[in-house]
Amino acid sequence: MAKQLRQNSTLSEVILWNELKNKQLLGLDFDRQKPLDNYVVDFYCKELMLAIEIDGDSHDRSLAEDTARQRELENFGIRFFGSMMPK
Repeated sequence: MAKQLRQNSTLSEVILWNELKNKQLLGLDFDRQKPLDNYVVDFYCKELMLAIEIDGDSHDRSLAEDTARQRELENFGIRFFGSMMPK
């Protein structure tokens, strides 16, 4: 599934990946379309335990599903940037 998502990236994901790949951002290593538990996040930095979500509303999940997914991953200590979860 992650491979398929990488092959069908949105323009926003491609633009951000061009800035994150090859440790271009502060020497941090990011993975693209990273499987975590039973989910896939757009970008993930293991060192920071940081998931970045881009175009959250373009995925085939409801807001409730996104919220549950984010909460479950946060229970593992993963922080999110660009989430769709309400504040």
